[in-house]
Amino acid sequence: MQSNQSNLKSIYFAGICGTGMASLAVLLKLRGHIVSGSDENVYPPMSDFLAENNVPVNKGFSSKNLEHLPDLVVIGNALSRGNSEVEAILDLKIPYISMAELLKEHFIRGKTSLVVTGTHGKTTATSMLAWVFEKAGKTPGFMIGGIAENFETSCRDAKGNFFITEGDEYDTAFFDKRSKFFHYLPEQLIINNLEFDHADIFNSLDEIKNAFQLMLRLIPKRGLISANGDDPNVNSILDSAHSPVIRFGFGELCDVKAENTRISATGTKFDVIDKRSGDFSQKQDFELNIAGKYNVLNALGVITLARHNG
Repeated sequence: MQSNQSNLKSIYFAGICGTGMASLAVLLKLRGHIVSGSDENVYPPMSDFLAENNVPVNKGFSSKNLEHLPDLVVIGNALSRGNSEVEAILDLKIPYISMAELLKEHFIRGKTSLVVTGTHGKTTATSMLAWVFEKAGKTPGFMIGGIAENFETSCRDAKGNFFITEGDEYDTAFFDKRSKFFHYLPEQLIINNLEFDHADIFNSLDEIKNAFQLMLRLIPKRGLISANGDDPNVNSILDSAHSPVIRFGFGELCDVKAENTRISATGTKFDVIDKRSGDFSQKQDFELNIAGKYNVLNALGVITLARHNG
C-alpha cells in the first residue's frame, strides 16, 4: 500500500472515529489513498483530526455508504454482526481487514517493533518512547492512543527503522477475538502493570494474564522485555518469556532502579541506578514535567528500551 500511483486504493473505515482507526485512516490518506469512513459517535479530538486531514466521515452506519464498493474496508472492533455496514460488507464480498492486522502488514512489518503494554499508562509511555527516539534522531513511526502534543498527531509513518505502538489487550474485531497486541510483531516490549480490566471480554485476571503470556511467546530471543519488577502480576507471567527480561521499578530486585524521587509543582525528579553495570554508585538524574510515581515507572520502561537501542 505504498503511495505509488499504480496501487492506490479506495479504503473505507467502518467505525472511523476510534483513536486507532482515525490514526490509520490519516496515515493511509498521507500515502495517497482515497480514504473515507463512518461512525455513530463523531466528536473531538478525532473528528477534528480527520477533518484537518480532509478525510470525509459519514455520520451513522448505512449500507448506502458502501455503494461505491471500496477496494478494502477496515472494520473497527466496536462493530458486530447486525450492523448494517458489516452485513453489506459480507453480502457484497468486499475485502475487509481489522485495524490491527492492517497496521501490522502495512506499517510495522519490516521495522523493529517496540510495543508498550499494561493496564495503565500505555498512552503516556508510548508518547514518551516515541519522543525520546525522535530526539535521538531515529525518526520512528508510531501509533499512539491519543494526540501526542509534542508531535501534534497520534500517528506517523516510519522514516527510520523503528515502529512504536501502543499495545492494547482489547479484542481485535468481531471476526478476530484475539487481543490487538498479538498483531504487532513485538520485538521489544514494555509491560508496566497488570490488573483486571475489560470485564466485557475477560472473565478474570487469569484470562488477562493468559493473553499476556501468549504474547510474550511472540518476542524473539534477540528481543527484550522491559518489565515492572514491582508488580506481582507482571512478575507472575515472566516465566513465559523466551527473551531477556530487564526489570525496572523502585524495589531492590529491579535491574534499573529509581530512587530519591522528588515531586513538586513543576514535575518529578529522580535518580536512576542501573544495577547491571556493577557500580551502584553511578547514578543518573532525570526530570519529568509531569508528576507522580506512576510516571516515573513509565519513564523507567522508556529509559530501559532507549539505552538498549543506543
